[in-house]
Order: sequence, then C-alpha cells, then structure tokens
Amino acid sequence: MQSEYILPKKNDLNQLKVTDIAYPLPDLKNIDESKAVVIGKWIMAWIEDGLANGRLKVKDLLPTKADLAYHLGVSVGTIQSAIRYAEDFGYLESKQCIGTMIKNRVEGTQNFRKLTSKRETAINEIKNYILNSGFKVGQNLPSSRTLALIIGSSANTTRLALEYLCGEGILEHKFKNSRESGWRICSMDFDAMISGDVEQKTLVSKVLDDLKVFVSKNCKMGDKIPPHSELSRVLKASIKTVHDALNILISDGILMPHRGRYGTTVMKLPFENSANQKRENSIFAPAQDAAFYFYEKTQNRIKDMIAKNYEVGDKLPSILELSKKFELSPNTIRKAYQNLAKEGYLGFSRGRYGGTFVLDIPDTGMESFKWLAVNPQYAEAYKD
Repeated sequence: MQSEYILPKKNDLNQLKVTDIAYPLPDLKNIDESKAVVIGKWIMAWIEDGLANGRLKVKDLLPTKADLAYHLGVSVGTIQSAIRYAEDFGYLESKQCIGTMIKNRVEGTQNFRKLTSKRETAINEIKNYILNSGFKVGQNLPSSRTLALIIGSSANTTRLALEYLCGEGILEHKFKNSRESGWRICSMDFDAMISGDVEQKTLVSKVLDDLKVFVSKNCKMGDKIPPHSELSRVLKASIKTVHDALNILISDGILMPHRGRYGTTVMKLPFENSANQKRENSIFAPAQDAAFYFYEKTQNRIKDMIAKNYEVGDKLPSILELSKKFELSPNTIRKAYQNLAKEGYLGFSRGRYGGTFVLDIPDTGMESFKWLAVNPQYAEAYKD
C-alpha cells in the first residue's frame, strides 16, 4: 500500500481570491502565443513572486476558474488550459473536489494521487511520432489538426501538448495562430524522456493495483471486504474511484457482490492463477441479475394491484405511500414505476394536481415471474 499519498481536506486549505493577486496582469492584446500559454506563464511568474515575498504559500488554493476568467477577461476554458500548462511545469497540482493548489516544486515528489491527463498522453505520443517518423532538427511537423488525427487525440489537447513542447525547447511555432502548420523541431534531445514501455495509468488503475494488494494481504476466499467508505480511507481515494476499481475486480471474477447486508465477498485471490471457487458461493446469481429479478417481482405486484383496483385515468399512490404498503424502499418503487411507464402502463405529471396515473390496464393472466437469486448454470447440480 502506498502510504505516502495523503487525502487533503478543503477546509484545511487557504482559498485565494482574485483580490489577493498583487501582481501586474498579463497583456493579452499583443501576443505571439495563445492566450492559454501567456496566462499560464503569468500564473507561474505570479506564484514565484508570491512565494518569494510571502504573499503565497505552498498548498494555497487558486481562485476559482470562473473568478480568474472574469478577472482576466477570458473564457473558463482558456483558464483551464493555462492551469494545465502551469501544472506541466510543476507549479500547480489539481485534486478532484478540492481545487488547484500551489505545489512545492523543490520537493520533486507528488503528494496527491492524480489522473494521467489526456495532454500528458498526447505529449508522449507526439514524441514517439517524431522519433518513429525519422524527423530531424529544422523540419516542420504537420498542423495540429493533422497531428490530432495521427495520434488519436482532440485538436485542443494536441495544441496544448505542442505548446508544452515549445516551452520545453523541443519545438517552436512561427505563427501566432497555433492552428496553422509550422511547428518546427528545435531539439531531438528527449530520447530519455520517453519509453515504449511507459504505461500511462489512470487513477482508477492505480487504485486497482493497491486494492489487489490489499485483498491479497488482508482477505481469504469467502471473506467479506470492508465497505466503500473504509476502503476509501485506506486507499486515500474517493468512494467513486474505489467503486470503479471494485467493479473491475467484480468483472474479473475476483469479487462477487451480494444484495443487502451480505456485501461483497472474495471469490479468488487477485494474484492466483486458478479460481478455486467454493461451490456454495458460485450458486448465487450476480447482484445485477438478482436486482433485476427483484424489480420485476415488484412490478408484477403493482400490475396486479392496478388490474384489481384501478381504471384508466386513476391516480396511483405516491412512491412513499406504496413503499410503506409493500414494505419496500422508495427507490425500488420508483424504479418499478419507471419501468411500467416505459411499458406504457403509467404516466407522470407535475404540479399540484400531478402524480402517477394509469394509462393502460396490464394483463395479469400470464404466469407471474418466479424470482430466484440462483445462477441457472449451477442450479441443476443442486436438484438432488
């Protein structure tokens, strides 16, 4: 487990405002570079000046993108690109649900888990393209739009990658409009900066690796894994990221989710070659299938209720009323209502006189669905 990662709390950080910016604003009229690059360089200069005179501190949060955009008279998208530019040079670091904070460039270590950005991937792809295509110093690259098609990236992401390479001295651009061709190679001295074996890993894949190690060290086959909130604390990642990583382990057959309080159990250890499943575990159907059966069972109950007690145009009980009557969660009733609406039996309206109304009387003569949370593949083995 990588314990060096920390999970910052926004309330513990100082949120800067645009009124705290005591630094001359950039001139965006007479420029030879894109506004994003000019603003990015201005942000870096402002941070250097602020840290030197004590007005800024490491881990201070930048003003919101909207406030910066209004303050500088540009779009939020331009501010976003400028922040990415400054991040590439190690001045800033962004964290989901927290904000963009000033980074200590001297430390040289990354304290926060961070998703590998599309721009970083594009930078690596452009470098590979230059080397693999046999370009030499002084030659021009295709336009940014053509490069975007070659490397499979968006035009805007490709331009940001090219502008970063210009800042590194690898490329130069002779036109004011970066959409035009004319990206000239200035240096080929970046061989050590890329590798064909470099793996661009997303945040989910990083947490997935940690999760596999955690399960291997702390769990045995058949054990119930800790809840999402506890895993989020241990792995120093958001609950959503943990949830996505768990879904990958579920699809790989390493974990199996069960409905309700039974939680998610370990079916096999991540680094073992064979599954060695316990037969009593494999009889249960996947949680998604069991949930589908459960909702269909509820829908059949509502259909039967409509057929016996209601006519076309009648208003049905509210979701809360029906959930109490059936002793089910409101979410289960809501999903059943939505599915019946898709089948054309119910309709919804808003306002004081709104609600859920019967559009058609369902046919309950057909055999009701028999709900079994058992995987049919294994049911035969347990007949006797």
